[in-house]
Amino acid sequence: PWGSFTILDEGKEFKVKRPTVNPGHSTSLQIHRHRSERWIVVQGVATITLGSESHVVGENEWIHIPLKEKHLLSNNGDKVMQLIEVQFGDYLGEDDIIRLEDRYNRDSVSS
Repeated sequence: PWGSFTILDEGKEFKVKRPTVNPGHSTSLQIHRHRSERWIVVQGVATITLGSESHVVGENEWIHIPLKEKHLLSNNGDKVMQLIEVQFGDYLGEDDIIRLEDRYNRDSVSS
């Protein structure tokens, strides 16, 4: 409901994705048990909650999401926001998500 993503490349312990977040939408507040992530904004402006802090990240800027750190990605602008996400870890499946809060009422834990 927040947008979509395309997998660009993947290997044994990395995956590269291009998430697109629609204006006014956000992902769930979540953690990952098996992976860290680096996000580079390539279009628009991202508002990122990381732990207890909020960061505004513009085009050509990046942020590191450590393993097991609470995070949420939001697009508070009026244009589509895209980023390049690079995941590193021993397991990179989409079911490595523990949702702590979700405005779309999806399951609190994916497994």
